[in-house]
Amino acid sequence: MTPAELSAALRDALTTAVTAGELSLDPADVPAEVRVERPKNRDHGDWATNVALQLAKKAGTAPREVAAVVQRRLVQVQGVRAVDVAGPGFLNITLDAAAAGDLARVVVEAGAAFGRAAVPSGEKVNLEFVSANPTGPIHLGGTRWAAVGDSLARVLEAAGAQVTREYYFNDHGAQIDRFARSLLARAHSEPAPEDGYGGDYVGDIADAVLARVPGLLDLPRDQQQEAFRREGVDLMFGEIKQSLAEFGVEFDVYFHEDSLHTSGAVDRAVQRLRDLGRMYEADGATWLRTSDFGDDKDRVVLKSDGNPAYISGDLAYYLDKRERGFDRCVLMLGADHHGYVGRMMAMCAAFGDEPGVNLEILIGQMVNLVRDGVPVRMSKRAGTVVTMEDLVGAVGVDAARYSLVRSSVDSSIDVDLDLLTRRTNDNPVFYVQYAHARTANVAVNAAAAGVRREDAFDPALLTDETESLLLAALAEFGEVVRRAGELREPHRVARYLEELAGRFHKFYDACRVTPRAGEDVTDVHRTRLWLNDATRQVLANGLALLGVSAPERM
Repeated sequence: MTPAELSAALRDALTTAVTAGELSLDPADVPAEVRVERPKNRDHGDWATNVALQLAKKAGTAPREVAAVVQRRLVQVQGVRAVDVAGPGFLNITLDAAAAGDLARVVVEAGAAFGRAAVPSGEKVNLEFVSANPTGPIHLGGTRWAAVGDSLARVLEAAGAQVTREYYFNDHGAQIDRFARSLLARAHSEPAPEDGYGGDYVGDIADAVLARVPGLLDLPRDQQQEAFRREGVDLMFGEIKQSLAEFGVEFDVYFHEDSLHTSGAVDRAVQRLRDLGRMYEADGATWLRTSDFGDDKDRVVLKSDGNPAYISGDLAYYLDKRERGFDRCVLMLGADHHGYVGRMMAMCAAFGDEPGVNLEILIGQMVNLVRDGVPVRMSKRAGTVVTMEDLVGAVGVDAARYSLVRSSVDSSIDVDLDLLTRRTNDNPVFYVQYAHARTANVAVNAAAAGVRREDAFDPALLTDETESLLLAALAEFGEVVRRAGELREPHRVARYLEELAGRFHKFYDACRVTPRAGEDVTDVHRTRLWLNDATRQVLANGLALLGVSAPERM
């Protein structure tokens, strides 16, 4: 019995109790989904629910009385061994061994679909992440967003949402001018401008521009700079795209900031806000009344000289996303943008939308690299920052992605390069991948010994404590995925996989899938192979959500 099947049985018990007059509830008050979860203490059963506490007030009776009504009906459901009413009205549910063990078959037969929402939510989500300026390689903070953002997109899709991965291409503004002047200076062997960009990559891009545009240095200086701007940005962004692709991250949309100013999108956004009565004129400038919506002050949208202020692009870009039909616009920003949140949420409200619903902003904290206990601070190519290539070159894509995803973005993290290159259980990505490789090896050995799944499956035989604990962990996967999507916390999947790997290793040590020499193959071996293969499938599904490979051998 899966958690979804148990949830449905609980709902049926409530519905029939209402129909029979045992509970004074409006049928509409019966929840569409009754949430079940694992008790912290396994002595309390396999699953628990607080649905009686949730409905007691509406039913006009004590929670324990509601629980008792549900208990009498649920205990009659096939596969349910016992139902106990505990505390103020919790229901603790114990399944019989066959019902619990049947999950192994469910997982194997579902395959890659196990853990994914059966029905799409219909929600359209625009997830914008990385969006690094095309003025240099992706630094370590952007690398964290690449790993977390792509994993979050995969999790949201598994939870039923329709997700568009978007990269906001900053090709408009002063930083691009500084980049062009830096390339121009390097091409002429001049010192970098005081506010320009350093690092060996500037020379690499400058050389590539000169190779692409023969005779460029013979042109007037202003034309040279424009060529370095145009070609340099294109080349740098090409490198960024390649780095992301090699990191396993692909975007559906690359949105050019410059298009907002050339397409009239800024003017349309300003007019929309004027029509809503959110704009006013003062000191020769056009202002947005963001202070009416929680911002600490109003914001200039059009400056007194008629040029758009920085926030004008944000207004136009947000409106463009909403007009493209996205229900939620999720934006991932670094810690240095924390002060940006208030004005963005006020902007959302000014358009008549709901902050935190139509617009969500996730703030990520810093990442530090450590080797031999000492911070790694320098990158030969980029100068003073560590890049995506530096991290991947040191530990590989899998370890880099996993290490950046397994912690909440709310916390700063130290990535230990020494740890991530070890092939030991102290290395979390090795620990999980090794569990998957071990399940694959068990399957190979089973085949060699003549243990075949198709010959038998008797879930009532899965009675060892390590089998029960492993089944319990497998049953939690779908809820972990759902919660990870709901809370925007893909690190929950990584931590779950580490727990699942630990339970599998204990099962492996305690229960044989293949018979010892001279022993016959029994249904116990065959059924355990189902459990082994179910674990293999869930490990693979979870690693796929993190963009990490599931190796067959290590």
